[in-house]
Amino acid sequence: MNDTDLQTLARKRVALKMGFAIHLLVYTLVNAGLLVLSLSQGRSWHWGPLLGWGLGLAIHGLVTLANLRGQGLRDSMVQAELQRLRARH
Repeated sequence: MNDTDLQTLARKRVALKMGFAIHLLVYTLVNAGLLVLSLSQGRSWHWGPLLGWGLGLAIHGLVTLANLRGQGLRDSMVQAELQRLRARH
């Protein structure tokens, strides 16, 4: 990999991390507001949005982790496929 490729990869990885961090921040702030609103009404309806959005956040986190950790796996699979194609042709 040359320096340009490394910069492109670094930018992609930072974008993945920042996307998740922003999602986590918005989740925390919005759900804190919903909690306050819910409790000020004397009810506890905040659990629905908290759990539903929490599931989406967890999936986002897993996808981000897979993309960050899976790069080596993906590269090795590409290399193996290239070797098979070269051997065939």
